[in-house]
Amino acid sequence: MSTSEGTSTGTGGGTSALYTSEAGAAEIRRRYQEALDAWPVPAERLRVPTRHGETFVVVSGPENAPPVVLLHGSGANATMWRGDIASWAQHFRTYAVDVLGEPGLSAPHRLPLASDAHAQWLDDVWQGLGLTAAAVVGTSLGGWLALDYADRRPERVTRLALLCPGGVGRQKMGWLFKALLLRAFGRRGMLRSVRAGTGIKDPALQNVLDTVVLTFTHFKARTERLPVFPDEALSRLGGPVLVITGDQDALFDAAETARRMRRCVPQATVHLLPGVGHAIFGQTEVIRDFLRD
Repeated sequence: MSTSEGTSTGTGGGTSALYTSEAGAAEIRRRYQEALDAWPVPAERLRVPTRHGETFVVVSGPENAPPVVLLHGSGANATMWRGDIASWAQHFRTYAVDVLGEPGLSAPHRLPLASDAHAQWLDDVWQGLGLTAAAVVGTSLGGWLALDYADRRPERVTRLALLCPGGVGRQKMGWLFKALLLRAFGRRGMLRSVRAGTGIKDPALQNVLDTVVLTFTHFKARTERLPVFPDEALSRLGGPVLVITGDQDALFDAAETARRMRRCVPQATVHLLPGVGHAIFGQTEVIRDFLRD
């Protein structure tokens, strides 16, 4: 049973495990609140109790519309979907979930990846939101979570839209460790590493870049490798699948992601975007149309 915003966040005193300082955590939370207040469509903010901690969810769209669960990437939160939500909420009931252990308003616990813990967590999220089945859109870590859940709970996932998903192509760890080293050089060093990691070059996206720099200045990024899904797990995916990835992705081998998805998931639609890095923009309508098919 979910509750409306206003109750305890459930994060307790565990924020020190996620942030470099309490002041940094407070600044990230302040920026997040500003972004939530600028959410472009009417929304309800829910706090869903789960066995692994309270989960914050931003809900938009008509109550009787088809449900779509949105799972963001590591170092992000629900507001990464702000540029998409005005379009998607016209057609769907969207549930933008703050992943546990990330810089949002969900509990600060990081669950073991090589286990069914995340599937248990999403079971509780589904139950708290009153969902039996839903389409899932996931990016990066969120794409890994979506694939993991679709493999373990195929009856609960009607279709998958994945942006630069983890767990398919080889994970490149070099960028992350370089970013951790460049943190010592202040904003200039962090800006260099974030530009390289995200591939964001468009001046119009400077506000996005600034948010990522702020986050990784104060937030302790995950350093473990995402488990790779074997061919047989990918082959079990039964519903419609859309995969969008950029051939300049600095975090995952996008060409390998595309090859494996095309080979193992013959019903998948796969777009390998030329000249695009890990941060993918401009796919709002492509995903909307896929979800509406």
